[in-house]
Amino acid sequence: MGVSALKWQGWLVGLVTLAGLLVFAPLGLYVWASGGDRGEAAPRAAVEDVRVTGCRIDPASRRVVASVEAAGRPGGPGAYVVTVEFRESAQPEPGGRAAQALVKIPGVAPGATEYAEALGPVWPPATTPWCGVASAAYTPRG
Repeated sequence: MGVSALKWQGWLVGLVTLAGLLVFAPLGLYVWASGGDRGEAAPRAAVEDVRVTGCRIDPASRRVVASVEAAGRPGGPGAYVVTVEFRESAQPEPGGRAAQALVKIPGVAPGATEYAEALGPVWPPATTPWCGVASAAYTPRG
């Protein structure tokens, strides 16, 4: 093998290395910039921002009414969709199904508290209902 062949092999190794950098460097930058563990706190669950503040039976319709409040998050207004559950006790029955209702609380500003009511099922006489948050979802607006 002559000097000329070694020279071309050197050029070929250099070009392959350059091509690899052009392909994988942007990919590496994307992975680095798009996340990874940078010590940031995970976003707060929407269930932590909402709560049931009241649970009563409407005397006229005998339906359960749950008062729900949502606290705004920093960073801009948003909306909550809350699933409220209605049961006879705070402890769920094994294998039992509880009645549920959805309530939407739109336009919750940062630092503000907004209120809504969830309308549940007709409740049997002589029993006291329990109302609680089963799940919640938050959607930022903006």
